[in-house]
Amino acid sequence: MQIYSMLMVSTPVAWILSIVMLAIGVGVGSGIFAIVMNKKSKSANVKADKILDEAYKQAEQIKKDAELAKKEQVEQTYSEISLLKSTFEQENKERREESKRNEERLFAREELLTKRETALDKKVEELEQAKERVQNQISALNSKEEALDDLQASIVKELEKVSAMTKEEAKQVIIDRYTEEAKIDAIKIAKEIEDKAKEEADKKARNIITLAIQKCAVDNTSEVTTSVVALPSEEMKGRIIGREGRNIRALEAATGIDFIVDDTPEAITLSGFDPVRREVARISLEKLILDGRIHPARIEEIVQKVQRDVEETIKEAGENACFDADIHNIHPEIVKVLGRLKYRTSYGQNVLNHSLEVSYIAGMLAAEVGANEKVARRGGLLHDLGKAVDHEVDGTHVSIGVELARKYKESEAVIHCIEAHHNDVEPRTIEAVLVQAADAISSARPGARRESIENYIKRLQELESIANGFNGVEKTYAIQAGREIRVMVKPEQISDEEAQILAHDIAKEIEAKLEYPGHIKVNVIRESRFTDTAK
Repeated sequence: MQIYSMLMVSTPVAWILSIVMLAIGVGVGSGIFAIVMNKKSKSANVKADKILDEAYKQAEQIKKDAELAKKEQVEQTYSEISLLKSTFEQENKERREESKRNEERLFAREELLTKRETALDKKVEELEQAKERVQNQISALNSKEEALDDLQASIVKELEKVSAMTKEEAKQVIIDRYTEEAKIDAIKIAKEIEDKAKEEADKKARNIITLAIQKCAVDNTSEVTTSVVALPSEEMKGRIIGREGRNIRALEAATGIDFIVDDTPEAITLSGFDPVRREVARISLEKLILDGRIHPARIEEIVQKVQRDVEETIKEAGENACFDADIHNIHPEIVKVLGRLKYRTSYGQNVLNHSLEVSYIAGMLAAEVGANEKVARRGGLLHDLGKAVDHEVDGTHVSIGVELARKYKESEAVIHCIEAHHNDVEPRTIEAVLVQAADAISSARPGARRESIENYIKRLQELESIANGFNGVEKTYAIQAGREIRVMVKPEQISDEEAQILAHDIAKEIEAKLEYPGHIKVNVIRESRFTDTAK
């Protein structure tokens, strides 16, 4: 109770003390809070300043980076512009150079045309002068001809006096001499008829040969050394030639064939004497045209591929020929060489077809006469083997064929057929004789071979030249492919009797100077024309 009363007495004081302590606490807390807040404020200001500094620094860095990037972009743009400018200047320079070259070519062409025109004018002038000289010579010859006629008349009179013979008697002497020669010719003709009759008497041989020709006749092939490749357009010529001719040089170097680009529309000519290389060039060019990609690397790739394809084709052709001829156990290298004959011709006749034909005919002849049919067939197939490589190796096609056959172990009987088929050696076996006969039959049958145009023209010119060399001949015409010549004589110089003698003399001259198959008929034509006008 005492304690309670003490507490009750002291309660107002405690409240006051509590309030005072509370006030003191509040004041102290406020002071402490103020101090703390002041410190925090200063710290925040410092951080803010630092952040602002960092922001200013980053802004400066970004500005510098932007300026640097802008500068680099400007420099790159300037570089690209400079490159475009240099490219444009280079192209412009090339165009100017090309224009200059074209101008120089045109100038050279114009100069050449001018020179040609001058030369033609000079030639015309020379021709006019020559014409005038010829006219003068004709006048002089006419005068000499009149003098010669007078001289001839006087010589005839003198000859009649010296020989104590008249003109008619002299003619009779000449006629008697030519009659004797005609008798000799008649004997020769009779002998030829007799020989022909003996040949025709052997009906069995004739039937065999006729049957062989009928069974084995094949088409002939034109003898050419060029090939023509059609182009889709004229523009393709420029692409094939290439820039500064690099494409066409690559083609010629890869194939070994001349590519001739001329004024022929939409076509290119390939020229070369090796038929295999020419075929490779033709196929390669056609493939390049279809492909469209024409440049040296592609050209080399295509040519190599085509060469492999053609080699395969050659091998297949050789194998097919051996199969068709029923010949086996031939060395693979001989098969390849035999296949090359597919692209070889002789006087327009395909040599591979000719070899097969000879093989067939020789085999049939051997079967009929009881000889070795296999040797005859094999010798007939291989008799022209050397023609496949005769443009690459020195020597005749016979000697080359013999060397190839001996190198690849062919039998001596077959080798002898090869070396004897053109009488390089005397035939010692019946099979060699049969191969020789089969070769002649295949070559001589109608339509098998053709003479080259040069030889044909040369023979016609020689025929006309021989006839024109006789006195009194005005004009000569070779007709019927050279089997007949028609000689037009001057009627005032050659009489009917003399025309007959002239025909005989021309025939003898042709026999002495020319080699020709068959017979040549000589027709001497003497014609007098008299013209008048009714008024």
